[in-house]
Amino acid sequence: MSKSNHFSTKSVFGQLISLIEDSLIRKEVKKCDSDRYTKRFKTKDHLISMLFCSFSKCTSLREISGAMLGLSGKTAGFQLNHIPKRSTLSDANKKRDVLVFENIYHALLKQYGDFLSDSRIKEVIKKQVKIFDSTTISLFKDILEGVGRNPKTGKKKGGIKVHTVVNADEVVPSLVWFSEAKKHDHQFLEKLQCDENTVYVFDKGYNDYKAFAHFTEQKTGFVTRIKDSASYINIEALDIGSHIHSGVLKDEIIEVEVKKDKETSKLRLRKVVFYDRANKRKFEFLTNLFEMRADMIAALYKTRWQIELLFKQLKQNFPLKYFLGDNENAIKIQIYCVLIVNLLLAVIKKRLKRHWAFSNLVSFCKIHLFNYINLMKFLENPEKDWVIDRDDGNQLSFDW
Repeated sequence: MSKSNHFSTKSVFGQLISLIEDSLIRKEVKKCDSDRYTKRFKTKDHLISMLFCSFSKCTSLREISGAMLGLSGKTAGFQLNHIPKRSTLSDANKKRDVLVFENIYHALLKQYGDFLSDSRIKEVIKKQVKIFDSTTISLFKDILEGVGRNPKTGKKKGGIKVHTVVNADEVVPSLVWFSEAKKHDHQFLEKLQCDENTVYVFDKGYNDYKAFAHFTEQKTGFVTRIKDSASYINIEALDIGSHIHSGVLKDEIIEVEVKKDKETSKLRLRKVVFYDRANKRKFEFLTNLFEMRADMIAALYKTRWQIELLFKQLKQNFPLKYFLGDNENAIKIQIYCVLIVNLLLAVIKKRLKRHWAFSNLVSFCKIHLFNYINLMKFLENPEKDWVIDRDDGNQLSFDW
């Protein structure tokens, strides 16, 4: 017979849920008063049910309620007090304020943020580098207005745009906003907090000279790409010296016009032209960081790729193609629960000394969600987790 060397009294799901302290949930529930008028299906039950959906990649309410019904008698290990019926979960997704899920996510980020942080970038730049971008998620109904023309069938799909801020030294979002897919990205620049110790990095889709002037007034740095159609005046060509060997072709000070309240003013910015030898492409960067080396400007913009990898990771590993409600509130709750699961798995991955690809970690947790395996011990040394007892008394290691 076979037996596990790393048996646990809690299932894998229970071990993952235990990363969320009960006191944290109670605090946010009290703050948002999210259990008001609720008799049985409390916020904590709602949260655990939606986390189960994300971990197990369920695609419908029927699938969640049916799967959880089979766990009757085993729910104490992951702190679920009430198994929801399909209608109960549907009503909760529609009526319970998404703010409590948002607050739980940010409380977890505050708890684990320092642990997840990699301070190497901040040590070099001496400032906090933040990456800002958005991704669009298609919806099966026209709940939030999508982009593009109306199809000939007359049935247009909706779309939700997720605007995200990620600290360059972290692997999870620090701020998230939602909008209709048709809303232009640059309108969200005004939501960014400005201070002299921050540098924002974003794509040229966010080009807005009024926002750039505001960043400069607040002594907040930014790095972006200049649009091909941008209108500006060359003021001064700076000496690139030895930086040409690092790919810097030009370093210039330019002047652009900023129109605000029917008044026009001038704003001086820095334009850096850089040739990427690896991709054989030329890039033109726009920034208000005049003291920084030109090649460092290019290196800062290169960190923006991190947020693209995050969007890819979320869309490939979690159920963001199928939503459990046809209303805006339910969609936002599901997205925040996906972000919580992503954060919990990021914490597990960071704690491990052994390297695991994130997608493999997600797959393992899904397959063994209700197996009683000591998650950390198994992931550190999976090859020696199981032994086979032979009739002759000898033991043989079993390699997975």
